[in-house]
Amino acid sequence: MSRANEVRAMRVVNDPRWAAVVARDAAADGRFVYSVRSTGVFCRPSCGARAARPENVDFHADAAAASAAGFRPCKRCRPDQPPLDQRHAAMVADLCRFIDDADATPGLVELAARAGVSTWHVSRVFKAVTGLTPTAYAAGRRAHRVQASLRNSASVTEAIFDAGFNASSRFYEQSAALLGMRPGAFRAGGAGAEIRFAVGSCALGAILVAASARGVCAISLGDDPQRLVEDLQDRFPNAALVGDDPDFDALVARTVAFVEAPGTGFDLPLDIRGTAFQQRVWQALREIPAGKTLSYAQLAERVGSPNGARAVAGACAANTLAVAIPCHRIVRNDGSLSGYRWGGARKQALLEREAKED
Repeated sequence: MSRANEVRAMRVVNDPRWAAVVARDAAADGRFVYSVRSTGVFCRPSCGARAARPENVDFHADAAAASAAGFRPCKRCRPDQPPLDQRHAAMVADLCRFIDDADATPGLVELAARAGVSTWHVSRVFKAVTGLTPTAYAAGRRAHRVQASLRNSASVTEAIFDAGFNASSRFYEQSAALLGMRPGAFRAGGAGAEIRFAVGSCALGAILVAASARGVCAISLGDDPQRLVEDLQDRFPNAALVGDDPDFDALVARTVAFVEAPGTGFDLPLDIRGTAFQQRVWQALREIPAGKTLSYAQLAERVGSPNGARAVAGACAANTLAVAIPCHRIVRNDGSLSGYRWGGARKQALLEREAKED
């Protein structure tokens, strides 16, 4: 190696950016690119191409600077395009809009053709971003369309077919988990369904407990007992809400005892209503031991959706069973508290109480 090349190599090796290139550090993507004089290309720090010799390497602020210096973008890592996770997110967002707007559910081949990738690739990326396969996402969207149209359509059957279900039997197979009752009862705002409830008090303020024939369907915390009841009425405007039931007091007492000491466990049956993805998230939440916490990213990993932290956060926000489905055990990546449906102070109090029990 010539003296000039030795000096170039030493300069590159001593540059902290070289360590990122050697480690193929994806966190450094977007901060700079590097060019290789022997090949005439420039790459992202995370590029998986064969390692370049340091004497052939130069660093550039961005793709435009590398192009201006006469280098062409690597076809493997595509440094002139947005990062891979952003490209995947944009692709999936476009496919979701395509599914939402389609009269009939697009098949995997049609989705792959729109995205310009293979069916295997589109299925893998879609699930990584959303936590669902394209088929499951489409089914969930159809179910939500049914919920939106059940109150307005001439019949339940019309609402089901308007939402894109090819056969009513396929929707009825999912209706119990999605609606918590027969579609006809949901269409009538819960008419015909009986929901018992009671409001009590605990160390966290007022607590409302409600149960259907299937199990506990709501545990709500707040400062205003009347507001808790109104929220329940809004969810089931035409259901028969039964209060002041002495036989129900024992269930409320057990629920209050659990909220006061979550480490004791909650063994009452739950009436859990949500999409397939929400139910996966809620089940994963129930598996977090009292006194422990996870970040949204860690929870997303557990449900098989490593890039789905936002979707996981949405599922946590949709939870209506305080403490029984312990979304209070989810924190930000840095360990700080995030939002909580029933107030940040209650979330902190629950975590502090569980930490003492642990």
